[in-house]
Amino acid sequence: MEFTEVIKNRYSCKNYEAKQVEKEQLQAILEAGRVAPTAKNLQEQKIYVVQSEEGLAKIDKATPCRYGAPTVLVVAFNKNNVFTYPGGKRDSGIEDASIVATHLVLGACDAGADSCWVNNFNPEELKKELGLLEDEEILMLLDLGYASEKGKPLPNHSSRKELSETVEWI
Repeated sequence: MEFTEVIKNRYSCKNYEAKQVEKEQLQAILEAGRVAPTAKNLQEQKIYVVQSEEGLAKIDKATPCRYGAPTVLVVAFNKNNVFTYPGGKRDSGIEDASIVATHLVLGACDAGADSCWVNNFNPEELKKELGLLEDEEILMLLDLGYASEKGKPLPNHSSRKELSETVEWI
């Protein structure tokens, strides 16, 4: 798919079929996340693929926003392997994981799958429930699958401000 079509057509799916994304497509989506740039190329991301009934039940306990997706990607990063910016007040962890997550979202659309970025959960509680390492921090969840007939873009999906309202030249 042409990149401009990917970024225009992608939307947050909120109703999924039970059908899993094919293995080849899932690999392509994960590869899109793997090649995402990170500060100093530290590659501190960790992607957990949740497809088991037990794992999905843990996700459902943490958030009402799985929307029936048969796969959830948990995007985390090693908070002890980040680049600290000059001044020492910020580091690259959240930014890098966000870039990785964005690559996953766009990779899903390009692969013909639907997704939804989920941040309605308590990261510390989910980390404990999933048994993640102490030095990992969860950034977001990515519902992944195929939209059901009800899983269409929201009516305001294409509504965007004019460029002049969001960009200023200085």
